[in-house]
Amino acid sequence: MSLRRVSVFGATGSIGQSTLDLIGRAPDHYNVVALTAGRNVAQLAEDARRFKAEVAVISDESLLPELRLALQGCSTEAAAGVLALNEAASRPVDWVMSAIVGAAGLEPGLKALEQGATLALANKESLVTAGKLLLKTAAENGARVLPVDSEHSAVFQALVGEDISAVERVIITASGGAFRDWPVERLKQATVAQASSHPNWDMGQRITIDSASMFNKALEVIETHEYFGFLPDQIEVLIHPQSLVHALVGFQDGGLMAHLGAPDMRHAIGYALHYPKREKLPVARLNLAEIGQLDFAAPDIERYPALALANTVMERGGLSGAVFNVAKDAALDAFIAGQIGFTQMSEVVEEVLDLLLPDNGLIDAPMNLDNLRHATQLGQSTTAQVMRATKAI
Repeated sequence: MSLRRVSVFGATGSIGQSTLDLIGRAPDHYNVVALTAGRNVAQLAEDARRFKAEVAVISDESLLPELRLALQGCSTEAAAGVLALNEAASRPVDWVMSAIVGAAGLEPGLKALEQGATLALANKESLVTAGKLLLKTAAENGARVLPVDSEHSAVFQALVGEDISAVERVIITASGGAFRDWPVERLKQATVAQASSHPNWDMGQRITIDSASMFNKALEVIETHEYFGFLPDQIEVLIHPQSLVHALVGFQDGGLMAHLGAPDMRHAIGYALHYPKREKLPVARLNLAEIGQLDFAAPDIERYPALALANTVMERGGLSGAVFNVAKDAALDAFIAGQIGFTQMSEVVEEVLDLLLPDNGLIDAPMNLDNLRHATQLGQSTTAQVMRATKAI
């Protein structure tokens, strides 16, 4: 049996580490080509040595000497920066995990698709900012994009063997985050530490805060629209505190297909890694009798205004996803830095969308990297302008 050539972008994050955990359980099946990280030199070097990666890339160029030192004596090539990341992504492989956080994950993903690789997509921003470009690139190169978000993997699995035209609605679930039981009026006083604690999932700080604000779910709603082509009014969100039902697909005969599983990202990662086969995975098996009940509730838009902003982005289309993403990221940075309050994040993003989307050529502009960069720069400058006028609570 020939070895599958695989790369992991964002190898030191939670998704990347879970991916390497699965690959490491069957080392004779895989040849690891490229591993990349943002700033975590120690973990990147450890993993590169363990898996005998061809190349290890650190995004922060100032850390290249440290990476070279850490890899001294082994065969792995050390590299740094955007150009090195894109070069690593251009190396021929069979399968790539795209788990780089933020818009920085888009271009390496496109490079991998241009090689005809299967792209396991955990990078939300790629679909939110450039879904049409990503899927077009895959189609042109005989490549495949497989969703790795637990919700989109669940929808994908529920649709296997089904006629997508028979789908009436899609329901993606949300835990509700750290503040699902807080009085709405108390949210203005929420601290970074309080927002950084998730009741169910073990994730990084940024995505955990995005879960508390539901910006994470807003991104996932847009992803559902972009990847599967469902209309905005076909996509619903339900609060599901147990995080065991990841998504449901409703068909025109009234039936619902639900995907259930433990809150462990190795399920969705493993499904993408072994697709189209199902292989045994080291995840917990659900005991429904022990669980006893599953709870669902409609989300309160006053508590989670980000969901309404997602509808604005889907309705406007074009490059509005890029503006939404950059404004969201900047607002999150400002909250973490203590410059604005928790509820002000959605206010900042809404104002940026109101300022930019009516006219700036962002709706009708062709979807390409140059226009995406322009939209991002415009979004950054406008968000900075809005932030200067925003006073912290």
